[in-house]
Amino acid sequence: MQVLTNIVLIVQILSAVAMIGLVLIQHGKGADMGASFGSGASGSLFGATGSANFLSRSTAVCAAVFFVCTLALSFMSAGGRVQAGGNTVLDKPAAPPNAASAPVTPGAVIPGAAIPGAASAPAAPASPAR
Repeated sequence: MQVLTNIVLIVQILSAVAMIGLVLIQHGKGADMGASFGSGASGSLFGATGSANFLSRSTAVCAAVFFVCTLALSFMSAGGRVQAGGNTVLDKPAAPPNAASAPVTPGAVIPGAAIPGAASAPAAPASPAR
């Protein structure tokens, strides 16, 4: 099972890298306008509009492979078990509140807690009696 997981993970990473490369290679919408006025893009390998179709279809195939690999990895990480009720954080009961997890308001006095720096503060000098 571990070997299959590694293979699916490698295919997913390769499809993601290929998809990023294909998206970066594609021309924007403004590039088609230059090709229609004879900018030289019409003499490319795929023709004026052939590259856009080829690259967009290749990107769609890479995206489909990426999503299938993602679904397969999530299914394999669950151990092949699918529960009808779910096993998410929202399905678990909330923990009861206690003093350790309660938020502390700045400046509030907590009973029984040591005051930081209180032991190291010098005592105030006594005022002379008159």
